[in-house]
Amino acid sequence: MNVMHRHSGAAGPTALTRPPRLTPGARVAVVATSGPVPADTLETGLDILRGWGLDPVVMPHVLDESRDLGYLAGRDEDRARDLEQAWCDPAVSAVICARGGYGAQRMVDLVDWAAIRAAGPKAFVGYSDVTALHEAFAVRAGLSTLHGPMPATANFLKDTAGQESLRATLFEPESVMSLGPGGAALVPGRAGGITLGGCVSMLAADLGTPHARPSARGGLLLIEDVGEETYRLDRILTQLLRSGWLDGVAGVVLGSWEDCGPYEEVRALLLDRLSGLGVPVVEELGFGHGPGNLTVPLGLPALLDADAGTLTLEVPALS
Repeated sequence: MNVMHRHSGAAGPTALTRPPRLTPGARVAVVATSGPVPADTLETGLDILRGWGLDPVVMPHVLDESRDLGYLAGRDEDRARDLEQAWCDPAVSAVICARGGYGAQRMVDLVDWAAIRAAGPKAFVGYSDVTALHEAFAVRAGLSTLHGPMPATANFLKDTAGQESLRATLFEPESVMSLGPGGAALVPGRAGGITLGGCVSMLAADLGTPHARPSARGGLLLIEDVGEETYRLDRILTQLLRSGWLDGVAGVVLGSWEDCGPYEEVRALLLDRLSGLGVPVVEELGFGHGPGNLTVPLGLPALLDADAGTLTLEVPALS
């Protein structure tokens, strides 16, 4: 099957503004948007960034811990201010999230998005809970972002493939314009569209909130998750289907489903819930919480070839 899917009807997402690529010596700010950050893991991750020729600076509240809610890296207001200040500092070329966890939803509406827009594009990196911020950068600032690994996570420290994917994306984006081959067609076909997505439970949690993306129409939706039993993934996907959020999506790209139960069962669920969309679906394309977490730009035009198991950008991730 070699049908190219491009949905018509209501306007789909348009390509977002790309940030400039990094050069040796670039200053990058590390922020905590979600859970508490382990200091020793962070320092080891920073050493990796320094080894790439970057100059990482840690924002003031990165190592904060909430007094009452131990799953948060300090106060929501402080996490929001750190992100703003890093973004609005002209000496900073990129903002990298230290780790995920939970908490980005709590601070996303405290960010001054007008100031973010006025400061212009720069590379923003993270995944997992950071999905709430990827969506906000897209919808409220019109900026492309990078779904990629974070330095204060144990996975990053031992994932050389993930490290190299992020390094190449930041410095030599022309060298990493395609994911795959390696994926497999869950539903065959080809499709073009603008990349969007992230952690699927976070996308479902965004539904009905102020400034939420109204739908994934016309987009290539990338989804993955961690620690969600199969029935909970069923509930998440069913909510997205029932809400109409998946209506008109051009194609679906599936990443890792770490600790979500036996993959055969997860795969059966994904096929059950997604095949009815009538669009190409590719599985195991190498991004997310699993090993080999490849960096994927969000907000840019790409071509999905499920039969070949590839997702290919039409432009480099960074200008």
